[in-house]
Amino acid sequence: MIPPPKNVKQDARAPSTTELPLDQNLGRITNSVGIPVVNEINPLTVGPHGPILLQDAYLIDKLSHFDRERIPERVVHAKGGGAHGYFEVTKDVSHLTCADFLSAVGKRTPMFARFSTVAKEMGSADTVRNPRGFALKFYTQEGNFDMVGNNTPVFFERNPSAFKDLIAVQKRDPRTHLPSANMFWDYFTLRPVSFHQLLIQFSNRGTPDGFRHMHGYSSHTYKLINHNGLVHYVKWHFRTNQGVKNLSAKHAGELAGTEPDYAIQDLFNAIERKEYPSWTLYFQVLTEKEALNYKYDVLDVTKVISQKDFPLQEVGRFVLDRNPENYFAEVEQAAFAPSHLVPGIAPSADRMLQGRLFSYTDTHLHRLGPNHAQLPINSPINPINTTIRDGPLIMGANGGRNPPYYPNSYGGPHPDPNVREYENDYNVEGIVGRYEYELCERDFEQPRALFKLLAASEQQDLISNLAEDVAMTHEYIQRRVVGVLERIDATFAKRVQEALAKS
Repeated sequence: MIPPPKNVKQDARAPSTTELPLDQNLGRITNSVGIPVVNEINPLTVGPHGPILLQDAYLIDKLSHFDRERIPERVVHAKGGGAHGYFEVTKDVSHLTCADFLSAVGKRTPMFARFSTVAKEMGSADTVRNPRGFALKFYTQEGNFDMVGNNTPVFFERNPSAFKDLIAVQKRDPRTHLPSANMFWDYFTLRPVSFHQLLIQFSNRGTPDGFRHMHGYSSHTYKLINHNGLVHYVKWHFRTNQGVKNLSAKHAGELAGTEPDYAIQDLFNAIERKEYPSWTLYFQVLTEKEALNYKYDVLDVTKVISQKDFPLQEVGRFVLDRNPENYFAEVEQAAFAPSHLVPGIAPSADRMLQGRLFSYTDTHLHRLGPNHAQLPINSPINPINTTIRDGPLIMGANGGRNPPYYPNSYGGPHPDPNVREYENDYNVEGIVGRYEYELCERDFEQPRALFKLLAASEQQDLISNLAEDVAMTHEYIQRRVVGVLERIDATFAKRVQEALAKS
């Protein structure tokens, strides 16, 4: 055995606990079906200089799998990191929901979290200016509950048909294959409702200092249903217990060049050091009447609900205390979907949420296949009892001999009419049509309030970040940016215009 090198300086960024023991014996190597391999390096050839034989099954096994080892990259949330942990209830919310994992103070539920950039590619830097995905999978006794949020309380758009477009302008120009400020600002100046999110993105909050120092939000309004069928409208807030920290544009840019995996590395190393990050969950709760009469549409994801009007109510906290053993199996194959809702939690009529109920699951069918829920990272801890059968890559007994249909004469399985999927007296009626959200003065009130809430130094950072990016666009787009900002705040617009003139 070759002895380990001496006097080699340990990379401070990589804890020694991640290294494998040098004296372990993992046994003999096999092919993918367990057959022992006689030689890992040398192919089967006709003589020392002759051609390779087709009967070299191990070489073919190895190369053919290598040719297929990449799965499609996520269109959104491609680059990210994750960890395992647990969620613990700290306050009684049983009056709000019949969800089992929220039923009692002290109850713990295993979970997995994945954080990511939203619109960038797998090979992009962790510190780019972009929203961050904040996806949580709770392995409850009633199935998996996924909270698929972001690190911002609002989003760019409120109609799901716009989702494809707002992502497309943050990708690459179809001709140059380069990021395009013209494409980005051309679209968003024609969709001014996006500026609430854009002000957050171009503030220092657009470049969080890793994943541990950012809040998470459901962004959408959800419904909670209690045992009596009573409904409340709720926004979910996950507030970091590490304190919020952001990067300046300059520092974020430097890290993009020197440490492009900064956030993934920071999360991993903190857990290896046993500095387990945690977040406290709070609800903002509205009755149906309060939601109906609120000054802003609670189903419009471009708006926040003021904490002065509806204060945060503590629910519990989650702690991440275990790193993945295999990134691909646990992080890359993790499949989150807003449609994964357990009894007691239901979607609202938020249009963007309604679109995501379909789109996320459809993405996993494309990336991972129809049986992606059977992968260990996605499999629930409670028994799966379904008539869904077959398809590629079945894991387990595929339902065995039990009938793959319902109803049947052989004992089920059968539906449970007591499950709280919707509230009592859930009723929707109206004339079918394509109803437009009309842009109005109210759409600029919250961006205005956000700008005024920022400290003077934060305002200046926002102005500088905007001007630096907008300066790369055509003059007519620059004028449109300033025009939208004037509807938010005239002084704000003037300062951006002045900054553009100097650029």
